[in-house]
Parts: sequence; C-alpha cells; structure tokens
Amino acid sequence: MVALRLKDAHARVRALDVSDAERAALTRSLLIVTEAAKRDLPEAARRLARFVADLDAGRRPGPTAG
Repeated sequence: MVALRLKDAHARVRALDVSDAERAALTRSLLIVTEAAKRDLPEAARRLARFVADLDAGRRPGPTAG
C-alpha cells in the first residue's frame, strides 16, 4: 500500500509546475520516506500522509525528517 502511495506521490511531484530545484527537493523528501519505509513502515506511512496532505492543501511539503 505504501509503495503504491509513494509511486502516486512521485507522479504528482513530476506533474507539478515548479522549478527544477523545487521538484528535486520534493523528490528528495519522497526518497527519505522511501528509505524510512525500509526501517519503519508505519512511520513512513505517516510521513507520506503528511506529504500528500500538504500537496492536497496546495502547500509545498517541507522536510519529512522527524
């Protein structure tokens, strides 16, 4: 489930009309979630949910650490 949600989030980031630098920062945030999923799947799911909620609200997601 988390893997499919990550795939969707990556597609949404690719489709955003933002600068290359901002797209790269958002992609790095998603890669952090991907790495977290290898160690702590529930935490990765929470981070991903916050990330997607920010996208849905029109906010640019911040760092996903912590």
